[in-house]
Amino acid sequence: MSLIAEINKSQLRKLNSWQDSLFSCFSFAPLHSRFMVRIMSGASSKLTLFLFGCFLFALGVCTEDHCVADPHKADYYMAAVYEHQAVLSPNPLALIGRKQALELMNQNLDIYEQQVMTAAQKARNSPLGVQIIVFPEDGIHGFNFTRTSIYPFLDFMPSPQLVRWNPCLEPHRFNDTEVLQRLSCMALKGEMFLVANLGIKEPCLSSDPGCPSDGRYQFNTNVVFSSNGTLVDRYRKHNLYFEAAFDTPLKVDYITFHTPFAGTFGIFTCFDILFFDPAVRLLQDSEVKHVVYPTAWMNQLPLLAAIEIQKAFAVAFGVNVLAANIHHPSLGITGSGIHTPLKSFWYHDMEDSKGHLITAQVAKNPQGLVGTENAAGKMDPSHSKFLKILSGSPYCEKDAQEVHCVKDAKWNMNIPPMFHSEMMYDNFTLVPAWRKEGYLQVCSNSLCCYLLYRRPTLSKELYALGVFDGLHTVHGTYYIQVCALVKCGGLGFHTCGQEVTEASGIFEFHLWGNFSTSYLFPLFLTSGMTLEIPDQLGWENDHYFMRKSGLSSGLVTAALYGRLYERN
Repeated sequence: MSLIAEINKSQLRKLNSWQDSLFSCFSFAPLHSRFMVRIMSGASSKLTLFLFGCFLFALGVCTEDHCVADPHKADYYMAAVYEHQAVLSPNPLALIGRKQALELMNQNLDIYEQQVMTAAQKARNSPLGVQIIVFPEDGIHGFNFTRTSIYPFLDFMPSPQLVRWNPCLEPHRFNDTEVLQRLSCMALKGEMFLVANLGIKEPCLSSDPGCPSDGRYQFNTNVVFSSNGTLVDRYRKHNLYFEAAFDTPLKVDYITFHTPFAGTFGIFTCFDILFFDPAVRLLQDSEVKHVVYPTAWMNQLPLLAAIEIQKAFAVAFGVNVLAANIHHPSLGITGSGIHTPLKSFWYHDMEDSKGHLITAQVAKNPQGLVGTENAAGKMDPSHSKFLKILSGSPYCEKDAQEVHCVKDAKWNMNIPPMFHSEMMYDNFTLVPAWRKEGYLQVCSNSLCCYLLYRRPTLSKELYALGVFDGLHTVHGTYYIQVCALVKCGGLGFHTCGQEVTEASGIFEFHLWGNFSTSYLFPLFLTSGMTLEIPDQLGWENDHYFMRKSGLSSGLVTAALYGRLYERN
């Protein structure tokens, strides 16, 4: 079948789907039978459909993109992310030709196409269809290449700011664009925006002072296609993570793109999420309420599991995050999700070897967690005690490790021992939380962390409150301030900071610290890699706090992860 015939078939299918959706707007028989329309080829049928659509629009039944039985559906869009088990090169260091590279990449692209059509089918079965799909970093070509061995896997791409191009409809306009062509055609056939990651080559001149000696730049690149297959924009990864095959762009790409269904999206990749540029600077644009985030993230517990940081970013900035990770459990790589500040749809599986498609309805205008403006009105006993401690109430006298409250003698506790243990290669200072309830304090440099907690029952597990204020120097260099309540790997102090995924300890707690930064990410995991949402977050008396009661399962990690970008 020719490309034009395929496109005509796709458009006819769209019209038929539109007709079916229009009819589904009606819940009563007389209108449904009275306004039946037959879809035929030719201008007359399109005019009939247009007039019919105008009539329904006048009734307020349908929107431009789809019919909505519930008027509140207009406040949402449908998103999809795919966690992909990439077909990898058996020897990424080997030098091969373009033909062999395309054979491997097409295996991954075949799976991408299947997932697009699966998402599109979900769209046809729902009045609110999938409008954007996101694929992971390294999902098409794989990883662990050298600069030379990855070259056959690289496409050429002109700047979308300079050239308007639809690779599916204009396949012969540029050479070495086979991957871009396939992605463009997927977006067109699936009738949805598509975000994917691939390697791009850009020739440069020797007069360019940054031009590599081989005469080309090689970039880890995200591409965005519209629902008609047009190349909308591209983002070149800035914060590389041990990626010898790629170059860092001379200037940071700050890329946003507009969609007709949800407004403005921002885009960045994997390790970028921990840095100010481009991630945080993008969100200084108040129009950016959604982030697409291809990643190849190796889980680092207890503080930086993939879904943990994805969710924390959504909560911290009050945005939606569409995060697609690759799926290689043997390498510790899994964890994708569609995260809003208040809700998450996620996937984390270290057992199953297959990829996974997530679809979810997402609010166009995400709402954040309740801040401290309601703190005074939430006078449950634990929060009242927290506020008294912060205010230096005469009812409570604090010393280095405990609080003495005149009206509540049971808070008089012995000072727990302080110890040090390594957590994600950083030397944390910790104190154990081994009682049913208590108040703890631990400090490092300028940061002091505090914990007010209560446990319905004691489990045979060791928990500890830890603090770190300093420069992280392993697997990246960046300054952090962290207050973390974690379940330890065993009963020995040296096990605190080890990777743990299962726990039975239930806590009600307030966790807070005198942070020197406003960039704070609430990390919150319970047993079985389950994401939890704090009851409340915010500033109180120059301290940032997080509180929670009613955990659904045992606590693994509750942490406030601060980034001091200016000290990197």
